[in-house]
Amino acid sequence: MRRIHLTTVIARTLAAATVLTVTAACGAQSDKASGAPAADQKPAAAAPSSQTTSPTADTANDNRPNGVSGAEAAPAGSTTAARPAPKILMAAGTQGAQVKELQARLAQVGWFDDTPTGTYGSVTSAAVKGFQSKRGLPTTGSADTATWQRLAAMTTKPTPQELAGQAVNKPKTKLDKRCMTGRVLCISKTTRTLNWVVNGKVQSSMDVRFGSQYTPTREGTFKVFLKSRNHVSSIYHTPMPYAMFFSGGQAVHYSSDFAKRGYAGASHGCVNVRDKAKLAKLFDQVRVNDKVVVYW
Repeated sequence: MRRIHLTTVIARTLAAATVLTVTAACGAQSDKASGAPAADQKPAAAAPSSQTTSPTADTANDNRPNGVSGAEAAPAGSTTAARPAPKILMAAGTQGAQVKELQARLAQVGWFDDTPTGTYGSVTSAAVKGFQSKRGLPTTGSADTATWQRLAAMTTKPTPQELAGQAVNKPKTKLDKRCMTGRVLCISKTTRTLNWVVNGKVQSSMDVRFGSQYTPTREGTFKVFLKSRNHVSSIYHTPMPYAMFFSGGQAVHYSSDFAKRGYAGASHGCVNVRDKAKLAKLFDQVRVNDKVVVYW
C-alpha cells in the first residue's frame, strides 16, 4: 500500500509541473503622422542579431552593385576571398568640384535641398546616408565608389545652373497606369513627387516625403475618405494642415518640418508636402472618394 501511495503522489506532482502558458498579441499600428521626424524612432522590440532584415521595396527594385562590405567574410571552407570594401571617394571635410557635383546630383533625386557649396559637411553626409539606406548600400555617409556609381546611374551631369543652385533637373515622374483614369493623387516614392492627375493629365506637382523604415507609408490604391483643413494629430499633438486621409491614420498633409529640414527628417507614415500654398489649392480641388495611388 505504501508503494502505491508514493507512485500516485509522484504522478500528480509531474502533472502539475507541466503547465505552459503562451500569450501573443498583434495589432495594426496607428499611423497618424505629424510633421515631426521619425528617423530616430526605434521599433518596439529589436530583432535578434541572427535575424536577417527584409529588403525595402526600393532595395528590391534596385540592381545592386557587386561590391560588398569588407566586413562580409567568405563562408567557411570557401576558396573565394571576401571582396574589398568600396573605395571612399569623398567624406566629411572633403572640398572641391566633385563634392559640388555630388551635391547637385543628390538634389536631382531629392536628397539635397541646399545650394551646392563644394564642401562635404554634415548636411551632405546626412543626404548620402539617406540615399545609401534607401538603396541597400552600407550606410556610412561617405561617398564610396558603389554609392557614386549608383547615384551617377540615376542622375544626369549637372548643368552650370544646377551647380550654382539656381535649378534642379529632377527626373521626370513616370505615372503609374492606375493614375491614367479619373481624379487621382498619384504619389511616386521613386521621385518623391505627388502629381494631381485628372483623366490622365497632370494638373499640378509637388515634392513629398514619406515615413521612415519603422513607420513606412503604405503602397497601393486607396480613396480619400476624410478631409480636415486644420487637423491636429491626436497621437503626436502636432498640426497636420490640409490633411487628406487615405489609409487609416495616413494622410497627405502639409509639414512645417519638411519645409524647414527637407529630407533630413521623415513622417510617421503620412505623405508630407512642403509647399503650403500648392497644397492649399490642391485641398480645395480634391473631393472625398478621389483615388490615391502610392507606388515606386
